[in-house]
Amino acid sequence: MLSPNSTFYPRPLGVTPAASLPQSPSAPLETSRQLVGNDQQDAFYFRSLEEAGIKLNAPQISAVRHGRGPILTLAGAGCGKTTVLAARAGYLIEVSGVHAGSILLVTFTNKAATEMKDRIAALPGIRPAAARAVQARTFHSFALTLLRHYGVQEEIFGESRAQHTVLKMLLRQNGMSEAFQPESLLAMLSAWKMQGSETTDLPEKSQEERDAKRVLLGYEAWKQERGKMDFDDILLRAAALLRDPAVLGPLQKRFQYIMVDEFQDTNHLQYEIVQKLASAHRNLMVVGDDDQTIYTFNGARQESILEFDKVYPGARIVTLDINYRSDARILGLGSELVARNKRRRDKRLRAAGNRGDAPRFATPSNAEEEAAWVVNQLCQQVEEGQHTYRDIAILHRTASSSRAVFEQLVLKDVPFVQHGASPVFYDQSLIRPLMDHLRLSLDPRAMDALPSALGPLYVSRDAGLEWIQRCEQQQAKKYPLIHLVKWDKLKPFQQEQVKERIKLIKSLHKLKPIIAIQEMRRQFYDKYMESGDPSIFTHYKETMLETLDEFEAAVKKFETVEEFIQFADELSRRHREMESLRRAQDSDAVQLMTIHRAKGLEFPCVYWIGASEGIVPHSTALRQDIPEDQKAALAVQQTDAELDMALEEERRLAYVAITRAKQYLYVTSPASHHGKPADVSRFLLEAFGMEVPDKRKPREESRTSSPTSYGKGNGSYARSGSGRRSEGRDVAQRRAINHSDRRDFEVHNERDEDRLGERRGSGEIRNHKAFSTTGISPTAASSSRIQSHSSGSASGNAERTETVAVWKCSSSTCKAWLRQKPAVPSAKTNKKASSGPPACPLCSGSMEAGTRQVPVTGRFGK
Repeated sequence: MLSPNSTFYPRPLGVTPAASLPQSPSAPLETSRQLVGNDQQDAFYFRSLEEAGIKLNAPQISAVRHGRGPILTLAGAGCGKTTVLAARAGYLIEVSGVHAGSILLVTFTNKAATEMKDRIAALPGIRPAAARAVQARTFHSFALTLLRHYGVQEEIFGESRAQHTVLKMLLRQNGMSEAFQPESLLAMLSAWKMQGSETTDLPEKSQEERDAKRVLLGYEAWKQERGKMDFDDILLRAAALLRDPAVLGPLQKRFQYIMVDEFQDTNHLQYEIVQKLASAHRNLMVVGDDDQTIYTFNGARQESILEFDKVYPGARIVTLDINYRSDARILGLGSELVARNKRRRDKRLRAAGNRGDAPRFATPSNAEEEAAWVVNQLCQQVEEGQHTYRDIAILHRTASSSRAVFEQLVLKDVPFVQHGASPVFYDQSLIRPLMDHLRLSLDPRAMDALPSALGPLYVSRDAGLEWIQRCEQQQAKKYPLIHLVKWDKLKPFQQEQVKERIKLIKSLHKLKPIIAIQEMRRQFYDKYMESGDPSIFTHYKETMLETLDEFEAAVKKFETVEEFIQFADELSRRHREMESLRRAQDSDAVQLMTIHRAKGLEFPCVYWIGASEGIVPHSTALRQDIPEDQKAALAVQQTDAELDMALEEERRLAYVAITRAKQYLYVTSPASHHGKPADVSRFLLEAFGMEVPDKRKPREESRTSSPTSYGKGNGSYARSGSGRRSEGRDVAQRRAINHSDRRDFEVHNERDEDRLGERRGSGEIRNHKAFSTTGISPTAASSSRIQSHSSGSASGNAERTETVAVWKCSSSTCKAWLRQKPAVPSAKTNKKASSGPPACPLCSGSMEAGTRQVPVTGRFGK
């Protein structure tokens, strides 16, 4: 049963009542009106800005006044970086007398570039012609214009579906239809190109690498034969063109002042382009925040900011540290959280935003209860007039983790927009075959369901479907799959498998959906999806199993297959309706998106769901055993410091989630995830001053790596190793750890402006062992019980819960419970060791003994 009422508390579960909520200091109130006297030469410019309602603070004024030479502007979340960039462009034109056409402002999205142009045009004193002359462009727009100028006429081939179609064709031609997914190959190719490398240099040490390279070389040849280039080709070819002094020289003379927005998101190739353009005059202003570097899976390099003053000795560093967005307590939580990172520029944000409410925290039992709590509360807020739907955003770690809240929004008929245009969970390619087997159990002649049922039979979909359709024209069958039994292209054992599969399909509609799915997984589907050496623990298998576990969690509440299929079809119908809302920019709808997609946005009210160990931080950052395919991505053996980078990026992701909120922030940490216990995220506990043991590796190992510290401008730091090889290794490690994030993003047809689009991917929580927090009983089962269950599950045991002894809060309004520590028989046991029930960690009331059904470790534990 789901708890009908949520209870949010001022502290996360596990934090003692004595711990105080972090709070950022208040910012000084002085603006340019007090800071820039009328006797100063540039006073006229700041007076005109003030008349237009633009009042700059001291750090902003310092950045706007910067003239020649390199400058790093550290722009904290909500600190007005766009205002600074536009105001500095105006200052150069109006005060310094710089020709507007010599200013190049580079950013990442078409929306940001357009906003920058509009901001500059709206500045007082800037003539329309001057505003138009400023080159505010995305990286891809600048690179494409350069290529066109020098006669490159290839057509842009950027539509992701078309790219997938070509790769599927090449995979079929090479007999690898089941070996690779097109999006994974494209992600691999993009990452390679963004390092400045050619496709011909792709690695080919293993058979898998050789196969992938053959397909990707075929993809490049297909484009070349048809005069096409994709968006990565645009940057790669532009960078190559800039290596010609005859091309680079005129551009350096024209663009005397270069500004780069969101500098922390630049990849190797983009940074190379910027460096070449600025190399002659060094008039380079970069604006970014190393604490918001969350796109390393897309090639972003935190080192671009951390080492800027090493690349440009003597560079000025200005920190925009006054936040105009968030309540001081929300900002304090984020600042205290991210301050635990070692590889960062030292900065503390000060608050100047409107007062809201302190952050609130809840610990629902699982994702289903979490979704019910969140949607119930936001509906109540709207009904009471506290918010409109458009004021509210629900942020989640990975695209697949939105499944439960998506369903609750549909059930409650709440208008919402799921950013990224992802398919409904049940329509994604990994889940669709299982769904179609269920559909065939209800209607054996559901011809639309047949194609995805052929793959798990190891039958070519195109050829198999053609054979069935041909036989159907001669004699229709109740179960069209039976025609495969007479197909001479199948071996006898395959024909026998077809009979067994039909027998299974006939039985599925009689089972509960959860049992039906577990039976399909046990009999054929997991083996089919693994398709390879089962002893190798690869990330693809890992994310696949995680998604299938999410599928099982989703269907537990349904009693019949028919009821479940009707529900899934209704979700698909509502999803199509939702797409019309997404296209309507001003629709009153809740915003549902990943944390990655929320970067750069702000909302009056934010719900951050999934703030638990294994979700944030993601379990791939907690793991000791790195999957084989991730090891293969590393040039050399990874060090402790490199593994720590993954955890630090997860912490930055949590920081971004928190700092999207303006007045209200609600954080939920489900106590279990995909059938396994999950503690409250260590990041939240650390922000309240708690020390959380790092169980990813032995303590003595974790102390061997020296912390990397970055000062406020001196650029001093200590790091092991140096040079290009170390840098490449760091990049490879972060890309490997965050591969599942890459699967959450794909390039859409608007990516010539570097706009990122999301697709459903999956997080990971395989083999996660929860850590213990102060005052909380361990939630992990005893090692012997886990071991016993794992061995039993491997043989297909469907049982997934067990009854354990717990302490339950005696209050009827509090849902807290703690697992009792198991008794350990011993002759030396002290009778006084049992001290009775503990106090409730949420309401501090009394607790009483009881039992509870809890999930146990999944069948695929190692």
